[in-house]
Amino acid sequence: MPKVTEEYIINKKKKVTDAAYELCLEKTVSTVTMQDIINRTGLSQGGIYRFYRDIDEIFGDMLADMRERVSIKEQVDEILLEAATRPVGEVTYRICDMLADYMEAELMGVQKVDFEMSILAMNAPERVEKILAGAKGEGNKEYLMRRTSEYYKQKLDSGVLHAKVNEIELLTYISSAYTGIQTSCIVYNCYNKGPFSSVFQPRTQFKVLAKTVNYLLGIEE
Repeated sequence: MPKVTEEYIINKKKKVTDAAYELCLEKTVSTVTMQDIINRTGLSQGGIYRFYRDIDEIFGDMLADMRERVSIKEQVDEILLEAATRPVGEVTYRICDMLADYMEAELMGVQKVDFEMSILAMNAPERVEKILAGAKGEGNKEYLMRRTSEYYKQKLDSGVLHAKVNEIELLTYISSAYTGIQTSCIVYNCYNKGPFSSVFQPRTQFKVLAKTVNYLLGIEE
């Protein structure tokens, strides 16, 4: 039997994770099955199980691929690198504009999968814990929250801002608001295109978030 190369294994696993991602866009994450992936790739059952023990291992690699392919980390770093020469209120708007761009571009893709993973976590937390362990690294939201909280904490500690809340309360609000924006935009644009869909658009929602964050920071506009 010819020796299997590392490149061969990488290409086969990529074929599997690409198929899983396509299926997650067509269906909901929780309804994608191993048989669906076998049918989509054309690989045999034995061929799939040669590389993956179960579908959650596939989802773990799929999320890792998503994090590498669609990352906002460099953009976050660039905004915060320039933050020293810009007013805090402007930095808030730049971050929210960047998030609106990201969510608009990926609303029917990465954002949909991420949202459905969070729903799966509510129903099967052990599964998602296993999936995330396989994904490795820091996700976009986690990286964003860590870096922006460091920035706002430094501004609050230095006395530059006279905020209405402390950094923990601010971080809690931003995290909750981001999740709310993601959820409402996904629900109204992916699943339930009703009369209020125009209101639940990333650009509109993140503009409101920026205004609210600056208000909580004590910044007059």
